[in-house]
Amino acid sequence: MIAIIPARGGSKGLPGKNIMDLCGKPMIAYTIEAALESKYIENVIVSTDCKEIEDVAKKFGAKSHFLRPEELALDDSKAIDNYIYTVDRLNSNFGYNIKNFIVLQPTSPLRVVDDIDDAVDIFQRKNADSVVSFTEEYHPIEWHKYLTEEGKFENIFNERLLNRQEYKPSYFPNGAIYVFKYELIKRNLYYSDNSYAHIMPRHRSVDIDTLEDFQYAEFLISQKND
Repeated sequence: MIAIIPARGGSKGLPGKNIMDLCGKPMIAYTIEAALESKYIENVIVSTDCKEIEDVAKKFGAKSHFLRPEELALDDSKAIDNYIYTVDRLNSNFGYNIKNFIVLQPTSPLRVVDDIDDAVDIFQRKNADSVVSFTEEYHPIEWHKYLTEEGKFENIFNERLLNRQEYKPSYFPNGAIYVFKYELIKRNLYYSDNSYAHIMPRHRSVDIDTLEDFQYAEFLISQKND
């Protein structure tokens, strides 16, 4: 199985984040190293529009056969379109025969190889269409509200006044791991009736989009290294 690491160069929230120094090495290196440790992953492919990111990724053991086209690296570009483009081009022009693949976001540097292998185990054992990493939500999802332009509350769910313990736990995708059948992605879908979750703990589910996220990841890594 191959792993695709999507790492465009044009991040607005935290410019250059994918190769920022995170406790002694570029952030993307954490994802590459975890992928290379996996017993299931044969090739780690970086998908980027940026030559500097490509060079850094290759230094840490990833492969890159081509740069991503500009139209697939814009702020409003859909990730799924890039996955389809990347797999199609690898199959057509570079001798791959990709039927299933893994997506590992470089913005999840605290994910470890056991998370990857456990997700693939579920994928294979269930013959799943997809497996996606999720994390338990802090608060009951029923507590969430929309806000109007005037700042008034607007219900998302029918309001029920229950104690926290009475609510069913809810989970959200943490962005760390996606295992897909390619035929599902070709249908422009991430989920089907045959999709499953791999649950990750909160401390390994940091998804870096802001400076505050980055500093929190720095803190957690430094604590682990002490």
